[in-house]
Amino acid sequence: MDGEVLERVYQESLEERLIAYISEINEISLEKAMKIYYSSRLANKIHNGENDIQYLDYKVLADILQKTEPELFS
Repeated sequence: MDGEVLERVYQESLEERLIAYISEINEISLEKAMKIYYSSRLANKIHNGENDIQYLDYKVLADILQKTEPELFS
């Protein structure tokens, strides 16, 4: 496996953990948590690897999402 493949696998795992955690802490369905995550600016930053944000812990990322994009949770 090359580095690009490993990076993609890591990112997919991160997204899964992040979505599950968003669902858990907000007591919402996984489907709604997925909609929130994938419609966020944070998802784009993670996908593009901006400022190495994809290496932060998923709980930290969930906190960032709630603080910077609260409108997605209403």
